[in-house]
Amino acid sequence: MPRPTLDEIFSEPDEFGLLTVKLKPRAASPNSGGVSILTDVTRFYEQHGRLPDPSAHSHEEMRLGTIWESLVKSPSDELRQADRLGLLKIEEQKVALSWRDEVNDDDIPDSLDDIFSDDGLDVQPELVQLKHVTPAAERQVPDHRADFVPCKDFDQFASLFETMQQALDGGAREATLIEKWAVIEPLEGDFFIRSGLLAYIAEKSESTQRGGARDHRLRVIFSNGTESDPLMSSFRKSLNDDKTARVIQRLGLGPLDPDWETDKVSLSGTIYVARSLSEDPAIKPQREILYKIGVTSQDVRRRVADARNDPTFLLAPVEIVATYELQNLSRSKVENLLHRFFDVARPGELFIIDRFSKRIRPREWFYVLPEHVGQAAQLIRVGQLHLYRYDRDTQKIVRR
Repeated sequence: MPRPTLDEIFSEPDEFGLLTVKLKPRAASPNSGGVSILTDVTRFYEQHGRLPDPSAHSHEEMRLGTIWESLVKSPSDELRQADRLGLLKIEEQKVALSWRDEVNDDDIPDSLDDIFSDDGLDVQPELVQLKHVTPAAERQVPDHRADFVPCKDFDQFASLFETMQQALDGGAREATLIEKWAVIEPLEGDFFIRSGLLAYIAEKSESTQRGGARDHRLRVIFSNGTESDPLMSSFRKSLNDDKTARVIQRLGLGPLDPDWETDKVSLSGTIYVARSLSEDPAIKPQREILYKIGVTSQDVRRRVADARNDPTFLLAPVEIVATYELQNLSRSKVENLLHRFFDVARPGELFIIDRFSKRIRPREWFYVLPEHVGQAAQLIRVGQLHLYRYDRDTQKIVRR
């Protein structure tokens, strides 16, 4: 049976009234009743001296402003004739600013201070005044850069580099590719390949909190006779950024294996005594009796150059008041001996607040005098430190 055509369908009786279309009345033109709206806007203008704001908090003003905004887009002749205050001309003279428009140089603020000083802004001073924060200008200018400098005691490492290179060439040692974003924890005695050079971790300083995370200052010796002292985090980043970087696997199966420390060199160094130059009210009164005892294998001036940014140095510059040279003595062992010997003079409540509002408790500061450290250093040289102790009450080194 052929399908019916549309004409046949529409000619049949509409039993259910499906084809009966009821047209909705057309919405009133924006200008219908516009004169009465103009009257309300005129009254508002005479009372407030301005046109109603479509974004106002008041519902009545918002409603009136929204309707008026719609009316002025295409005002009728009747509306123009009824406009006795010329409100339509005021709207036509408004220039809507767009992000595409060019702005006069005078309209562009030069700083945040210009923005916050605007009379239209009601900003409480507590919201824009920073406290306990180092100014950005000071943070961006480091006191010390980890540049490459000639290694003055390279003769202590030359044979170590030669032995390692021969082991790599002969296959006795393996260099493993450092994966991108790998977390590397350099230890004293570790070898790396960076920028085509063998890099040896000769020293890893005491732990500190920098950037909210634990960090160390390293002394890295390179096979070309230079050295550098980067932060561990910076050295780690340089390895991750170097696509050719390698880590040379240690001998042995772990720290308990006798071969594990084969590459580690027991370096002699310098004992230094530093006095803080901090202006912190909690530290300044103690500057004549509070001293940091440290041991380093590098130049002491380089070690303390970045003290202002290092929580280990109380985030302040320091003055080196005494140094004592070590001869044929392990730097790390001497440092441990001194810190244990003067442990009774360690201040229990010494702490600082870093710029991340974290409380840091440096462990290398003691209530001692430089001459006490000198006496202890002499006892270490002659191997008799274990026969003496530091008496906190009398502030003297006495025999046990």
